[in-house]
Amino acid sequence: MPDHDSSNLVQINPADIRLAAMNLLARREHSVRELRNKLKRRFSDSDRIDEQLSLLIAERLQSDVRFAQSYTRQRISRGYGPIRLHEELRERGVAEADVTAAMDEMEIDWHALAVEVIHKRFGALAPIDIKEKAKRARFMQYRGFAAEHYQRLL
Repeated sequence: MPDHDSSNLVQINPADIRLAAMNLLARREHSVRELRNKLKRRFSDSDRIDEQLSLLIAERLQSDVRFAQSYTRQRISRGYGPIRLHEELRERGVAEADVTAAMDEMEIDWHALAVEVIHKRFGALAPIDIKEKAKRARFMQYRGFAAEHYQRLL
């Protein structure tokens, strides 16, 4: 009788791995690292996973640049700045060159976005004291903006 408790991973043929990856990519863009991690939860053969991911990349069905662009658009719409975006993309396994390419292609006016974010959070009134100024600066740093983007707003 086989031991079913040792692992839920099943060794499956490459077509099943490809289908699973394509289903994930049909929902949204994924970085290679994200896809690999999700596929490893279902399939035990890392070599076959990597082989299928390489094919998807070669066929341009998966692209870290496209993922970075999509991710960047989404996070910008939620008011996040370039520093945080850059770090989040790195954490998701996107290469430095792909992050830079995606962010350069977006042509974002980070100063205008900073104005929009700070006004949405704090209103258009200037801070009343140093404590309020520090609070706003911390918020903008957390959101991933450099001081040059919001300093004049404080």
